Amino acid sequence: AFKAAVLIQRWYRRYVARLEMRRRCTWRIFQSIEYACEQDQIKLHNFFSYLMDQFTPSSSKERDFISRMFVSGESFKEAELEKYCDYESMEVPDSYTGPRLSFPLLPDHATALLEAFKQKQQLHARYVLNLLHETRKHLKQLPNISHVSTCYSEEVTVCGDLHGQLDDLFLIFYKNGLPSPSKSYVFNGDFVDRGKQSLEILIVLFTFLLIYPKEVHLNRGNHEDHMVNLRYGFCAGLMAMSRVHGKKILKMIQNVFCWLPLATLIDQKVLIIHGGISDTTDLDMLEKIQRNKFISVLRGKKRKESNRNVEIQEINGESKAEADPAGNEAAPSLSPQPQPAQAPSMANRLEFSRWVRQTVQEQIEWCRRLVDISESEPEELTYSSMVSLTDLDGPCQTRQEEWKQILDILWSDPMPQEGCRVNTVRGGGCYFGPDVTRMILEKYNLQFLIRSHECKHEGYEFCHNRKVLTIFSASNYYEIGSNRGAYVKLGPDLVPHIVQYQANKTAHTLTMTQRQAKIPKGKALGALRKISRVEESAFRALREKLFAHTSALISAFKAYDKDNTGRITLSNWATAVESVLHLGLPWRMLRPQLVRSTADGMLEYKSWLDDLAMEQRSQEHIQSSLLEVIYRNRSNLETIFRIIDRDHSGLISFEEFHQTWKLFSSHMNIELTDDGINDLVRSIDFNKDGNIDFNEFLEAFRLVKQSQ
Repeated sequence: AFKAAVLIQRWYRRYVARLEMRRRCTWRIFQSIEYACEQDQIKLHNFFSYLMDQFTPSSSKERDFISRMFVSGESFKEAELEKYCDYESMEVPDSYTGPRLSFPLLPDHATALLEAFKQKQQLHARYVLNLLHETRKHLKQLPNISHVSTCYSEEVTVCGDLHGQLDDLFLIFYKNGLPSPSKSYVFNGDFVDRGKQSLEILIVLFTFLLIYPKEVHLNRGNHEDHMVNLRYGFCAGLMAMSRVHGKKILKMIQNVFCWLPLATLIDQKVLIIHGGISDTTDLDMLEKIQRNKFISVLRGKKRKESNRNVEIQEINGESKAEADPAGNEAAPSLSPQPQPAQAPSMANRLEFSRWVRQTVQEQIEWCRRLVDISESEPEELTYSSMVSLTDLDGPCQTRQEEWKQILDILWSDPMPQEGCRVNTVRGGGCYFGPDVTRMILEKYNLQFLIRSHECKHEGYEFCHNRKVLTIFSASNYYEIGSNRGAYVKLGPDLVPHIVQYQANKTAHTLTMTQRQAKIPKGKALGALRKISRVEESAFRALREKLFAHTSALISAFKAYDKDNTGRITLSNWATAVESVLHLGLPWRMLRPQLVRSTADGMLEYKSWLDDLAMEQRSQEHIQSSLLEVIYRNRSNLETIFRIIDRDHSGLISFEEFHQTWKLFSSHMNIELTDDGINDLVRSIDFNKDGNIDFNEFLEAFRLVKQSQ
């Protein structure tokens, strides 16, 4: 009996360890794909900026197209914005049965809104614009760093990313209580994107902010940014919800976002910021920044055309200084910036595409030489060396430093190693180590730091000797059951008390199954069901990623297949896949879920890639290379689509679509034929109205997942 008990115990421990290993692998897949997408966003924006500076269109028509494409929106002056978003002229029809707002707001208004949103009702555009107008007026009066004291309330509750998941916000209020004079809240950014109810979350938070201005505090996150919203769904969702007034609401929200405070201090001892810090974080400078200048942290304003020769590019931390107007040469150690040749005519598509690719590559190489970096050694860079690229004049240097301060606190992540280096995974901000945390806390006499920005399996995580606390409040972020949400409560003693939850009913049922199981086997089976569901979703996303890089994978596999047998070892398969995708995943461990086992340990890679293609292909008459490009760049394409679609109608003309594909063929490193694009256009225009609806485009290729 004793031996049997030991055997059962040993089996169970091994089984639980394997489940934990599978959970961690699944988590790595989700996180790697998410961060690679954020990196693509910044790379894409750098490409936009480069073309705006270097591209010489051959006609005024092309020049207008490119200008519309890369300028996301004009900055409205105060009076113009008020006139454009005039809510008083809007009439609310008698048939409207939703909630109504009157100002100043009262607690009853907030309660009515919560009940209405639970019943899936919407707030009329007139009230939304009125609310945004009042919120903007209030935010303009606030400092960059909000100050909260536990002396005036029993406790302060800090919530992390919500990402449009209204159910999580409802559950927080249910468990913790609504904001009130005795219950303060700090919402730490990333209210929107990804989830389907971003606007509702903004309405609820802004309503409580106006009712309890001393008890409710909002920090800006990296997703309170117009360029990010274009990519991650908020803009598209808002326009789909309100096609008549959506553009006005979007413009007003864009302006409200840039007025959100950047940080919060509790009792002068606990610093709350969305992302993190760097070795150059300066709270005194953050206090003085004119924060509303930064509508998007991913966009930098350029110098006027008259100062073109000394123009400073302030996008994504990369700056370049050319010879000054007086003809003075740059530093002798720097090679001159390559000047692109005159652009060939758009009539010769192949020649034009090659020209764009060549000039882009020349510019990238010049930037690398300017900052003394090589493509093969990015890890050895310190963060400071990447943001101090060249000597700037006074105003530009000040603006660059301010931009860097905001980028750091919105985009950075902690790391276990010492030091501070470029965040190459996200593509923005930095990684900061325990020594950097210690230095900033000592400099400003702080006890610890609370940040969000990263999804954690348990909803929270301590690091840096419990001096950094990550709080993430969007449960089931990647998939139902993938993670818990959490919030933290702080009393006068400033001891953090964590509360965890899972909002989705299905996930809650799975968790209760585990809790109610009275024997280990039942607990293990409950965990298995939960992990299997999340794991299936993760591997589906990973297979899409593999298919999107089919051409590059074939080239990598052939490098190991010297005799052209069409077969490689499974070990070489794992090495080749990582060399192409750069996701940092344990491919050997993931192999059983991606590759069928073989007796001799060899893989027929062409048939394996064909199997991947069969899972993804839905339009057989479109050339396979074009389909692969769409999968690999679908997020980029949607961002481009939203930028071209200036009126946010969800439609662009055939001509604009055709020009977009030809222009960005260089960015996607593939020659696209006119026949391929024409086939694509005919496939998408289902109603034959001469315009392209991007949602129909995505649906045609099964890129929009069906709602559960």
